[in-house]
Amino acid sequence: MKTNAQPSTPEVLVADDPRTVRLGTLVSLIIGSAVGAGIFAMPQNIALVASPGAAMIGWIITGLGMLCVAYVFQALAQRKPHLDSGVYSYVRAGLGDFIGFASAWGYWLGTIIAQVGYATLFFSSLGFFFPIFGGDHPFVQSLAVSALTWTIFLVLSRGVRQAAIMNVVATVAKILPIIAFLVLVAFVGFKPEVLTTDFWGQAATFGEDGNQVSTLTDQVKGMMLFTVWAFIGVEGASTYSKRARHRKDVSLATLLGFLVVFLLLVLVSFLSFGVASREELAAMGDNSMAEVLELVVGPWGAGLISIGLCISVLGAYVSWQMLCAEPIMLMAQDGLLPKFVGKTNPKGAPVTAQLFSALIIQVFIVIFYLNESTYSTMVQLATSLYLLPYVFSSLYLLFLATRGAGIAHPDAGRLFNLSGPEIPKSTNRIHLVLGGVAFIYSLWLLYAADLRFVLLGTLLVMPGMIIYIFTRISANERIFNAFEWLIAAIVTVSSIAGLWLILTGEIAL
Repeated sequence: MKTNAQPSTPEVLVADDPRTVRLGTLVSLIIGSAVGAGIFAMPQNIALVASPGAAMIGWIITGLGMLCVAYVFQALAQRKPHLDSGVYSYVRAGLGDFIGFASAWGYWLGTIIAQVGYATLFFSSLGFFFPIFGGDHPFVQSLAVSALTWTIFLVLSRGVRQAAIMNVVATVAKILPIIAFLVLVAFVGFKPEVLTTDFWGQAATFGEDGNQVSTLTDQVKGMMLFTVWAFIGVEGASTYSKRARHRKDVSLATLLGFLVVFLLLVLVSFLSFGVASREELAAMGDNSMAEVLELVVGPWGAGLISIGLCISVLGAYVSWQMLCAEPIMLMAQDGLLPKFVGKTNPKGAPVTAQLFSALIIQVFIVIFYLNESTYSTMVQLATSLYLLPYVFSSLYLLFLATRGAGIAHPDAGRLFNLSGPEIPKSTNRIHLVLGGVAFIYSLWLLYAADLRFVLLGTLLVMPGMIIYIFTRISANERIFNAFEWLIAAIVTVSSIAGLWLILTGEIAL
C-alpha cells in the first residue's frame, strides 16, 4: 500500500516572517474572512423566517455553537500540529480517506456555490449605480457573473496572490460602512415600538415559501442556516496558528474576532427590526442593509452601503475563488483524485484545479439562471454542504478526547499516524466538551436545514464519490473501510431520493 505525502498549507502572505503575526493582525484576518456578503443580507434573511424574539434565541444558539466549532479546529491544531492542511486533513486523519474526501468535496462545492452567490450579490449591488446589472436583468447579470469568474481565473492562473495589505484595506473598507449603518440606525432611525410589535411572531402569516411560520421552534430552525452562513470563515483562525508570534495569541484572537463578528451581526439584525416591520424587511432585496439605511437617511445611505457591499463581496469573491481550488488540489496530490488535477504551473498556481473550479462555477451559473434561483437559495445550499466538515471534525475531536485516536486506516499516510503533544487531563476535558457541543450543534443544523437542500447536497457529493471510487480502483487501493461503507450507503440512498424528488418536481432550486 503506498504512503501518501501530506501537502503543506497553502501560502498565506501575512508577514515577511511567518512567525511575526501580531494579535491585531490575527483578529483582522479573522474578521476579514468572516464578514463577507452575509451581513449585508442579514435584515431580510432573518425577517423572512423569524421574529425578533425567535432571532434572539437563534443568535444565542448560533453564538455558542459556532464558537465551539471555531475552537474545535483550534483544539485539533493543538493536538495534531503536523496536519497543516486544515479541515480536510483533520477529517481524513480521524475518519478515513473517503470521509476526508467527502468533507473536502462538500466544502469545495459549497465554496463554488457561494462564489455564484457572491457574484450575483455584487452585481445586484452594482445595479444601484448601473441599473443594467440589477435583478431586473437576470440574463445580463448572469453574463456579467460569468465574465467576472473567467477574468479572475485568468489573473489567478498567472500566480497572483492576495497580500496582507489588501486584506487589511478591504476589511477596513467594508467595516466602516457597517459601523456607519449601526450608528445612524441606532441614533436616528431606531424605534423601540417597531421592534416590540409582534416580538414573538404570533401574528406572522408568511414564511420563506409563503407558508405560515408561527411556532417559535420553526422560526428558530428557519434562521439557523442564515446565521451559520454569516459566520463562515471564523473557523479558519487555526490556519494562522503557525504564523502567530505567540501561540496563545491564536486562542485570544479567535475569541476576539468571533465576538466582533457576533456583535456586528446581532446589532445589524436587531436594529433593523426597529426601523421597519418584519413584513417590510422580508420583502426587501438581497442588499437589505442598504434599503434599511435608505429608510433612515435617504438614498445616499443606500449608496454608502452598496459601495461597502461591492468592496466586501468582490474581495471575498477573489480570495475564495483563489482558495476554492485548494481542496481538490490537495486531494489530487494525496491520490484521492486523479493526479493531473493537482498539477501546478511554473508560477506555482494550481491552474488545473482552478480551471476545473471555474468550469463548475460556470455550470452552476447556468443552472441557477435557468431555475431563477435566489441568493437565499444559494446560501442555504452552500451552507448545507459546509456542514459536512463541521460534523466530522467535531466527531474526530470527540474520538481524540475519549479514545486517543480516530478510526484506523493504515493507507492514510505516515503523518496521520504521528501522535501530537501530550494533552493535560484538564485540557482534554475541555476538548471533550467543545467537541460534544460542536457535534450536537452541527447535527442540529442538519435537522434544521430544509430537507431539499440536504438531499441536493448529497446528490452533489455523488459525482465526486464516483470519481473517488475509480481513482482508488486504478491505484489498486482499498475503496472504503467499514465506517466509510456506512457513509457511502447513506450518501447513495439520499442521492437517489433527491434525484427522484427532482424528477417528480417535488423539489427544485
